[in-house]
Amino acid sequence: MRDLVEIGMGRTARRAYGLDDVEIVPSRRTRSSSVVSTAWQIDAYRFDLPLITHPTDAIVSPGTAVAVGELGGLGVLNAEGLWARHANVEDAIFRLVRAAEDTEDPTAVVRVLQELHSAPIRLDLLTEAIKTVRESGVTVAARVSPQHAAELTPDLLAAGVEILVVQGTIISAEHVQRDAEPLDLKDFIGRLDVPVIAGGVSDYRTAMHLMRTGAAGVIVGHGATPGVTSTDRVLGIGVPMATAIIDAAAARRDYLDETGGRYVHVLADGGISTSGDIAKAIACGADAVMLGAPLAAASDAPGQGLYWTAAAAHPSLPRSRVAAGPDYAVDLKTLLFGPSSDAEGVVNLFGALRRAMAKTGYSDLKEFQRVGLTVRA
Repeated sequence: MRDLVEIGMGRTARRAYGLDDVEIVPSRRTRSSSVVSTAWQIDAYRFDLPLITHPTDAIVSPGTAVAVGELGGLGVLNAEGLWARHANVEDAIFRLVRAAEDTEDPTAVVRVLQELHSAPIRLDLLTEAIKTVRESGVTVAARVSPQHAAELTPDLLAAGVEILVVQGTIISAEHVQRDAEPLDLKDFIGRLDVPVIAGGVSDYRTAMHLMRTGAAGVIVGHGATPGVTSTDRVLGIGVPMATAIIDAAAARRDYLDETGGRYVHVLADGGISTSGDIAKAIACGADAVMLGAPLAAASDAPGQGLYWTAAAAHPSLPRSRVAAGPDYAVDLKTLLFGPSSDAEGVVNLFGALRRAMAKTGYSDLKEFQRVGLTVRA
């Protein structure tokens, strides 16, 4: 039964829970972390880590996409970002860093980001960025918005993109535009030969609709990061992540039954700051996590200490700040695998996931999705 509370006469609301509200319950068995597997597979592509990067220029350059791939994850380029618009991205980011130092005008850095994104997308630059990733031998993934998916996808596929991510703050099975043909995701995905990941969503019904379009993966959440994203403040929209993930996982289960065996992956994007949050997201039913702000601590992150999401560059209604990243910096490999001398769960992110799985007696991610959970009083 849904947990409804009365919020006024004749109006009820569902109680929902964030990752901070739940805890993982140990089982009667433990095992060595050396026998734990964090591998997963989407379509024909296998990864050693349940990690997809949030597609922001703050953490993903062609070079870092390669590095993430070589370490076992999936780096996702933003096909509408700076590497697709500017020949010298280092200069563009330097402008952002300078603007962020203007303490008297906190909106200056967002205005610079909007200006940088007003430059047209250049297919030669986009193709070159994708080529860098493709020639390394790692899986090539790129993100497009629903508004530009039909326009950009043919060129992305021609350049070598192997997994397409169609991501907006909120996405539906049919994106309607004034004076334009709607993006019918079912028709769009049906004409492609590559797996498509789509989102974000926050409820069972929308997750189910996206699964029925043929998407190989559904992104759950809006990339929410405290102090960075502002979708709840700007649009008033948001669902706490534990509930959102569990609802999408229920849609995945029902869709699996409906189709007689087609499994759609659930990817958690938002509300994840620590290794404990990663473990809880998987425990709630996610197959992988889409990390953004936690990766800004990587010393080779292109944002040079700044973090933002693609929504920050919206020309009329930005829904993300350009914020200072973590006040520590480590190399990407250490960030993901340690060793760590930090006790706050912000370094050795996936070593900690393996330890959480081992401490609760589970040997792989699918098993760990069945771990017990409690809600904080």
